[in-house]
Amino acid sequence: MTTQEILTAARDAKRTVGVSGTTQRNRALLGMADALDDAANRAAILSANAADLDAARGHISEVMLDRLALNGKRLDGMSQGIREVAALPDPVGAVLRRIERPNGLVIEKTAVPMGVIAIIYESRPNVTSDAAALALKSGNACVLRCGKEAWRTSKAIVDALRQGVTAAGLPAAAVNLIEDTTRASSYALMEAVGYVDLLIPRGGAGLIRACVENAKVPCIQTGTGICHIYVDDTADQDKALDIIENAKASRPSVCNAEEVCLVHKDIAAQFLPKLAQRLGPDRAARGLHPVELRLDPRAAAVIPGTPAGPQDFDTEFLDYILAVGVVDSVEDAVAHIAAHSTGHSDAILSQTPSHIDLFTAAVDSAAVYVNCSTRFTDGGEFGLGCEMGISTQKLHARGPMGLAELCTYKYIIRGDGQIRA
Repeated sequence: MTTQEILTAARDAKRTVGVSGTTQRNRALLGMADALDDAANRAAILSANAADLDAARGHISEVMLDRLALNGKRLDGMSQGIREVAALPDPVGAVLRRIERPNGLVIEKTAVPMGVIAIIYESRPNVTSDAAALALKSGNACVLRCGKEAWRTSKAIVDALRQGVTAAGLPAAAVNLIEDTTRASSYALMEAVGYVDLLIPRGGAGLIRACVENAKVPCIQTGTGICHIYVDDTADQDKALDIIENAKASRPSVCNAEEVCLVHKDIAAQFLPKLAQRLGPDRAARGLHPVELRLDPRAAAVIPGTPAGPQDFDTEFLDYILAVGVVDSVEDAVAHIAAHSTGHSDAILSQTPSHIDLFTAAVDSAAVYVNCSTRFTDGGEFGLGCEMGISTQKLHARGPMGLAELCTYKYIIRGDGQIRA
């Protein structure tokens, strides 16, 4: 099908999905999860993924290949994520505010579906099932546009999901996958006025910039993740090492991974050698990929490493690379983050309440952490089931976008013959 035909089908399906009841939509979601667990579907999905991986090798990094790869455990996680979404309260129809006027009018601000939600994303196959589940639970039809590296996998996933959708009596076009993986289809979604009610780009800086600059439909900006961890002079250093290794190296290809570490000057001579040992030789000795440190001049005076280049504190590496700098105070850390952060996730490791209070108040990011890893910025970890993306803007949605963020609202006013004087 052409992109226009898919958009038309989604627009036609949104009315049916929007007025469907909680029971029917939950039945569809559970059917979608069962379809992902079906042996034949799993074999088809894993076969398609193997073909995508074979085609991508040599063209994308090993870290990005890991983002693309599926296995039985990851498939289990996808189906479980759908079941968790099904178990969440239905956001549709929730009364957000109720006002009773002196003239007897009852005004209810009521959550309703957006309509058609389009998502442009890159090479993470689990986004296909997460996005479809969240869209359907919130009463929306969805149009998915994945990157070319993941198209075979996403197609096999959508084929399975549609089995659950139609078995519940909803139209197959509630879940759609764009067949054209050229830039033309992305721009078609950006310009699909009258067809797309909300566009969510989920990917690198280039994709986000293209959507922000060119979209004619409403667009939520999901920013890149230049995530910082500031190690204060009173930080518990053993815990800090655990947190930093987790934030940087547990899965460096994701947007909530740490990209910058700032260390207070009073502990730099003590802490930085521990950090270099932990992320370098200690990881190599355990058979793990070491982390390359890109050091500002003050950090380079303490430990060996790669001198930081002009852009290293403004780069989402998505790799085993960490920019490291030394700062004089929590105020300087806040100022550095203000200059370099993308407003995604930033953390302070400290035992000083006044420093923590200043950091959490002054750092203007969607998620601000105290003494824990930035890797928790995730819909599942926040109790949202899964997420459509991480919004770094401030209007309508901010942080992990779950069911509530996929609804808009309208006012329903009930009266009994009132007229305005």
